[in-house]
Amino acid sequence: MTSVQVLIIGSGFGGQCTAINLLKHGLQDFLILERRDFMGGTWCQNSYPGAAVDVQSPLYSISHEPYAWTQMFAEQAELEEYTNHVIDKYDLRSKTKTNANVVKVEWDKATSRWLAHIESGEVISAQFVVNASGPLSTPVIPNFKGRDTFQGESFHTNNWNHDYDYRGKRVAIIGSGASAAQVIPAIAEDVAHLHVFQRSPHWVMPRPDYKFSQTQQKLVGNQLIHKALRTAVYWQLESRVIGFKYSKTMLNLVAQRKALKHIQDQIKDPALRKAVTPDYTIGCKRIILSNTLYPALCRDNVTLHTKDSAIQSMDGTGILTTDGQHLDLDLIIYSTGYDATDGVISYPVVGKQGNQLSEFWEEYPRAYMGTTIPDFPNFFVVTGPNTGIGHTSAIFVIEAQMNYIMKAIKETKLRGNSVIEVTKQAESDYTEMIHDEMKRTVWQSGGCNSWYKSKSGHVIAMFPGFSFSYYQMANTFQPNHHAFS
Repeated sequence: MTSVQVLIIGSGFGGQCTAINLLKHGLQDFLILERRDFMGGTWCQNSYPGAAVDVQSPLYSISHEPYAWTQMFAEQAELEEYTNHVIDKYDLRSKTKTNANVVKVEWDKATSRWLAHIESGEVISAQFVVNASGPLSTPVIPNFKGRDTFQGESFHTNNWNHDYDYRGKRVAIIGSGASAAQVIPAIAEDVAHLHVFQRSPHWVMPRPDYKFSQTQQKLVGNQLIHKALRTAVYWQLESRVIGFKYSKTMLNLVAQRKALKHIQDQIKDPALRKAVTPDYTIGCKRIILSNTLYPALCRDNVTLHTKDSAIQSMDGTGILTTDGQHLDLDLIIYSTGYDATDGVISYPVVGKQGNQLSEFWEEYPRAYMGTTIPDFPNFFVVTGPNTGIGHTSAIFVIEAQMNYIMKAIKETKLRGNSVIEVTKQAESDYTEMIHDEMKRTVWQSGGCNSWYKSKSGHVIAMFPGFSFSYYQMANTFQPNHHAFS
């Protein structure tokens, strides 16, 4: 049995930040587990056509790891390069076991340690476990009637089949969210016909991208310039929270008006304009940034299907719609999202009382600082419940979480104890505060049903406030909120 002090599950930015922080605190005894045969997480896995980040690259990066970005909004290939740059700089491959799919993690009372069971049969013992598998790691494909009978090619955007040539093919893409909005314009020109199935429209804003010259790239990669640019972008984006939480009027007057103008400028057909115009407040769902989506939907070889022409069933040759059409298809692309709320952790976690985390989260996922859970000692969740950010960089929040996790581990070691656990009262008070604050946000009251919500109706994905508020709370470790043993 392998034994380590800290076990990190997942090798994306969450796992990388955890490993880097452990190294900076002099903690060398850790192991990263990655279920795939390569490291890197989201931006190494999601390689579909058109994949790109929707937060400015100088901010969507590790704060102390600048990079000579080629454009303001990096595309997938460059993000993968950056990810591997970080991994190699800190020699994280030597600390990682790939093809290591975790099937269960359970607390061992006898040793006060976690036992992680891997699909291969190996068991790893650890004092601390940091789950960094990420909320967007478990793709979801709806169980459409007849789905398994389709004889053509099909895959989720998360698992794009690059061996399949979609050029000249009859294609359907199911979903109209962030990934679909990137895929549609990337493939529309090359396919024979593209059918887009939209359950409900998203608000789309212009994408203010900018390509850096070679001189500018060198400047952007400079630590001081990086910090200054990062700070400027951060505060520009942070102002959006005023609208998301405090002023729907501001959202309507500024953002929604701009989004409506974007529709008017790019779509001339009144019927199509109506079909892509949402009936809820902007920001309630994830806002899409794109200059190319609407022009792609206007193409003669693209058909938008709304709720009046939804999927009724599938068969061997294609899709039957609710208005009686049969669409002959060669390829079906599922851009149907992830289990990002109720399925935050995909494997069973058994706590100190023999209770499963899924039972504690049965009503809805919850955690103190979105990170720790009562009865699950020495267990930390990166990008856990209510740590999502709809207006700025997720990496900023991950780095904020690192402050809390490292201080918790340090406090445990300073006390000469082996176990730290958040108290039930502290978690309850924190969760109550989060959902009380959430009532005021557009995500809860904006008139939409989004993946931000769990099946309970609670908004689980988002933090209801300024990201610097979360940073301050995470950076202020409160020993009285924890029990040590």
